Amino acid sequence: MTKYPVQLAPPAITAYREGDSGIDYVTTFDSGRPGPHVMVSAVTHGNELCGAIVLDFLLREKVRPATGKLTLAFVNYRAFLTFDARYPGLSRYIDEDINRVWSAEVLDSGRTSDELRRARELRPLIDSVDLLLDLHSMQTSCPALMLAGPLEKGRRLAAAVGVPEFVVSDVGHAAGKRMRDYGGFGDATSAKNALLVECGQHWERASADVAMQTTLRFLKHSGIVDPGFLDAHIAGGSPPQKFITVTGAVTIKHDDFKFVEEYNGMEVIAKAGTVIAQDGREPVRTPYDDCVLIMPSRRMAAGQTAVRLGRFTHR
Repeated sequence: MTKYPVQLAPPAITAYREGDSGIDYVTTFDSGRPGPHVMVSAVTHGNELCGAIVLDFLLREKVRPATGKLTLAFVNYRAFLTFDARYPGLSRYIDEDINRVWSAEVLDSGRTSDELRRARELRPLIDSVDLLLDLHSMQTSCPALMLAGPLEKGRRLAAAVGVPEFVVSDVGHAAGKRMRDYGGFGDATSAKNALLVECGQHWERASADVAMQTTLRFLKHSGIVDPGFLDAHIAGGSPPQKFITVTGAVTIKHDDFKFVEEYNGMEVIAKAGTVIAQDGREPVRTPYDDCVLIMPSRRMAAGQTAVRLGRFTHR
C-alpha cells in the first residue's frame, strides 16, 4: 500500500496505438514546413500518470504544428497499461528502468529486456528530435523540479520555459544514462536540447497541472504551435526560478541503507557534516553548508542513487 492516495485516473490510450510514425503509441505530426522536430514524451515509467494526461489532452484537442514536426510518445506504454490504482507502484517497468539505458554501450550491447527492445525501437526517432521534453513524477510529495542536465544549454532552455520554480543541473544516475542525456542532447556542441521535468508526487492531482503548464510553455518556446491556443491554456503567476547545481550523488553501497529522517526532497541541511543516512556502518554526511537534498529515493538497493546533493547557484 502507498501512503499517497491515487488522485489521478490514467487516461485510456489504446486509441493512440497506431499513430502515423510507424511506431506503436507514437504519433508524429509533420507540418510540411521547415522547423525543428519537437517531442513530448510521457510514461517513461508506467506508474507516472501526469504525462499521459497531457498527451491525451493534446491529441484530443488536435494540437498540430504550424512549422516543423511534433511528436507525442507514450514511451513505456506496456508498463503503463498494467497500472492498477490498488497497487500503483507496481507498474513502473516490465523488466528494467528504460530511463537508464540511453547510452550507445547499452543500446548496442547484446543485453535484452522489454525496455531495451522499446528503446531500440524508439532510437531512430529520438535521433531525429531537436527539442525534447520528458514528463515524469516522483515518489514523494516534493516541489516540482526541472532537470536541465549539466550543460549551460539545458539551463538556458529551462529558463526560457520558465516553470517549474526549481531547476536542477545534474549529470544523471550512476545506474545508467537517461533519455534526456542521450546523443546530441548531452553534447555541448550540438544544437539539440532536452529537459526532464519531475512534476510532483506520482498520483497527486497537482502533478498533472504542473505537467500541463510546463508542456504548454515548452511548446510555446519551441515556436511550432499556434500561440493563440497555448496562451488560452497557460496560467500566469509562476514564481521566479531557483537554480541548483548537483555536486554529487550518494550511491548506495549496502542493502541496509537508511536515511536518519523521512526526507521528501528539497530539504536544506544547514551545517556541513550533518549525518543524513547510514550506509551499512558508514555514516553519510553533508559535504557543505546549506546542502539541498534532491529526490531522495525509496528504492534502497546497492548501486542505486539514494539522493543527490546540491547547492543554490546563480544563472
